[in-house]
Formats: sequence, structure tokens, C-alpha cells
Amino acid sequence: MQDRFQRNIEYVRISVTDLCNLRCRYCMPGQGIRKMRHEDILSFDEILRIVRALAELGVRKVRLTGGEPLVRKGILELIKEIRHIEGIEVLSLTTNGVLLPEMATDLRSAGVDYVNVSLDTLDEDTFSFLTRRPLLAKVKEGLQALEEAGFTDTKINCVPLAGVNEADVLKLAELARSKPLKVRYIELMPVGCAYRSGLRGIPMDEVRRMLKEAYGAFVQVGQGKSLRGPAEYVRPAGFAGQLGFIDAMGHKFCNSCNRVRLTAEGFLKLCLHAGAGLDVRDLLRLGADDRKLLEALSQAIYHKPAEHYFLDADKEQDSRYMYQVGG
Repeated sequence: MQDRFQRNIEYVRISVTDLCNLRCRYCMPGQGIRKMRHEDILSFDEILRIVRALAELGVRKVRLTGGEPLVRKGILELIKEIRHIEGIEVLSLTTNGVLLPEMATDLRSAGVDYVNVSLDTLDEDTFSFLTRRPLLAKVKEGLQALEEAGFTDTKINCVPLAGVNEADVLKLAELARSKPLKVRYIELMPVGCAYRSGLRGIPMDEVRRMLKEAYGAFVQVGQGKSLRGPAEYVRPAGFAGQLGFIDAMGHKFCNSCNRVRLTAEGFLKLCLHAGAGLDVRDLLRLGADDRKLLEALSQAIYHKPAEHYFLDADKEQDSRYMYQVGG
């Protein structure tokens, strides 16, 4: 379906849990979190009903996120069910990678097409500082497990942070030199505790400069599919893989946004920054039939905001932490 700005909305990111086995500084507050009650989180049946309705409205891609989606009990069964929903062409997953050594093969068998791994550093001390957990070795094992399970087009997501992981901009890029990985650099956004934690992002133009200085001129790589995300991809000379850039603040891509988000407690977010949306959980639990569900989703998506206003203090902002929104 199209929103009022004629953007085709065909991609939904679904947070299946607020829980996580890491405690990343830009995602969760240091003092801990208040966990949602299990009954407040969407059941699998509710998620499936929403996905079926969204598919009827034209959504063709589903990405499962969290928290950490792999800690949700029964996640493989949910994946299998989504895989069989008519109209869903692509099913992907974003994970911190810690549980991939045990689950990569099963994820492939269940029907996951692509996996994104959040990884900001290859240094053990920096990893432990950022995630508050000493589990880098498990993530590295997880990347190997994805390859052995037959996953292709695997993406590594890095948030470059000033004074924290500058050296990893190049170290992570090296992973794409000999393997067909996509290493993506994501601009730190002012969501939740990111800025309050004292972290500052490295401007994406500076990241590009660092990479060009190391590898020379880039060749732009076209993706060619309408279901692609917002990343701009390039390939340095001699690289088997690609490097990607997602800078929502420095270079807005709102005019081509094709996404909505569903939080773990069932709130349909129309834009990452904004609090506006639709409480789908309440709609379902108050007895809405399929027609009413379709109408409510359609009306909400039609009113998706024109753009984000991260840098405009006068505009409404969402107070949720990133783990509550879905990565």
C-alpha cells in the first residue's frame, strides 16, 4: 500500500522481545531495565495475524528484531509460520550473534533468508565495554556458523563511536575484503539512552573519508530491488564484499522510506523518531475482526510522517529506548 506521500510501504520490522543477553550502552540504560510482563508482549498468534493483515496490504518483507530475537522461546516456530504466509517474499533477522553458533543451521532450515549481525568492534576490551558482556568470541563463532549454514549476503552492522571504536572502522571493513559480506556503518541516532550515555557518533562523512584514505576510490554498487533497506553500498578495489552507509541524520532518506515497525508490546511505529502510531495489541484484544484490523492498519500507515525530526526539539519524540523499539 501507499502512504499519503505515495511511498510504497512493503517492509515491517517486528520486535519479538524486549529481552537481550547483552547490555549495549547505546541501547540499554546502565541501571538496568524494567522487563515487560509476558502477557504484555504480543503472542505468536497475534504477531502472525498482524503479519497476514500487513501482507494483504502489500508488505512483502519481514525482519525480526528485539531486544535479541533469538532469546524468545519458540522463535523457530514463529519463523516457520511467517515463512508460509502468502505474500511474504523475504524473511530476515537482526541479531547480536551470541546464539548463532547453536542456532544458525536451524534458522536456515526454518526459512530465514538473510541475517544481520550487530558488531561494533573486533577488540575484546572494546566489545566488553560497549556491551557490558565478554562475549566477542561467541559472536565470531556465530559469523562462522552463518557461513557454514549456507547464509549469503550476511550484513555486519557497526555504529562508529568517537573515542571508542575508530580503529574498528577499518578492521571491520577488512572482513569484506576476502568474503562476500556487507559491512555497514550506521550513524548514531538520538534515540533513548544513546546520547545520555555520553557516546558520540563519528560523522558518516568522516567514516567515508577514513575508508577512502585506506582503500582508494569506491565503486558504487546498485542493489536493484525495491525491498532493499536504506543503505548506500560501495565496493573498494579488490574487495569480495561491500561497504555500506546508513546516515539517517546526515543524509535523510525519508522520501524513500518503505518501512514501519511493530514493537514487542504491539505498537505500530510509523517512524523511528516519533511516538505516533497504532496500538495494535489493544485493537486485537478488544476483539477487532479482520476487516477492522485491516482498516486500522491501512489508516495508520497512510498517515506515516513525511520525515523524521531528530534534530528538531520542538517536534514530538519517542521516549522509548532502542531495545524497546526494535533494532
